[in-house]
Amino acid sequence: MTPPPAAAARLDSVSLPLPERTFAARKAPARADRPFKGIALILLSTVFLGTSDVTAKYLSSTLPSIEITWIRFVVFALIMLPTMLPGSSLFALRTSRPGLHVLRGSALLGSSLLFITGLGFLPIAEASATSFVSPLFVTALSIVFLGEKVGMRRWIATAVGLMGVFVILRPGTAAFHPAAFFPIFSAFAWAGTLIMTRMMSGSERPLTIMAYSSIVGVVIVSALVPFVWVAPTWHDIMFGILVGVASTAGQWIVVLAFRYGDASVLAPFSYTQLVWVSFLGFLVFGELPDSWTILGAAFIVASGLYTAHRERVRRSQLLAVASEPSPNA
Repeated sequence: MTPPPAAAARLDSVSLPLPERTFAARKAPARADRPFKGIALILLSTVFLGTSDVTAKYLSSTLPSIEITWIRFVVFALIMLPTMLPGSSLFALRTSRPGLHVLRGSALLGSSLLFITGLGFLPIAEASATSFVSPLFVTALSIVFLGEKVGMRRWIATAVGLMGVFVILRPGTAAFHPAAFFPIFSAFAWAGTLIMTRMMSGSERPLTIMAYSSIVGVVIVSALVPFVWVAPTWHDIMFGILVGVASTAGQWIVVLAFRYGDASVLAPFSYTQLVWVSFLGFLVFGELPDSWTILGAAFIVASGLYTAHRERVRRSQLLAVASEPSPNA
């Protein structure tokens, strides 16, 4: 599949004539000029996202996963409401890619629903560690949808990450739970969400992407929730609102973080969410990750860190080539 214009410009900048290459390098946004601020924001985002996950698991004992997801997306849509009002200065529904927004919103909803479903059956540290395989799926999907080339070393890193998943899940043993597939499928849906975000990054504002995601999510899950409805208590509603607020805040902080640092610099720090959810899982549920989960998580994190390192190297090489002076200058 041919990459969209923004991705094609990013991936194929080295094929431009030298004057255009130099100009493109000068015009490229300085995404890593304040990396420490970006890192601080990523660390903060893991607190909100981890809190959302732990709260969703807490609610799973009284409400079905579809209803928890519905509350989450209703809160998400209410927060994004100012971007949907035509007279608002934040109005952000003008778009040239409505179909891609629908697909992205559906993938985001699927990721949330699958993960929350898995939380009802699995220890939160195990579910969270398994869900961190999404960068591996991004590697594979980027070849098909963004036209990226992936070298042997990144494929080896991907294989190491998958080994970590098998270590955590231990298929064929008494420790294996079929619900472990939920966070894996959730990670795949999230990877699709990231790919579509990258496909729209050159033409769509972040507010537009988030607004449409909230609308699509609410519409779809509202059609499902009547079939599983359980009357929530005020206690359930308050914690459901916390899930929605924390997850929306976490997503927005991530968006802000990428204004100050490159993805390959910031991505490794997102793994601190595993520490945070493990700590909260112990405080709230008395759960401690077993040695297999810790070992498998180490494989997954190592794979993700190496993939981020290779992406940083690749980006540096592209910038170096793009900044070469023309021999005819």
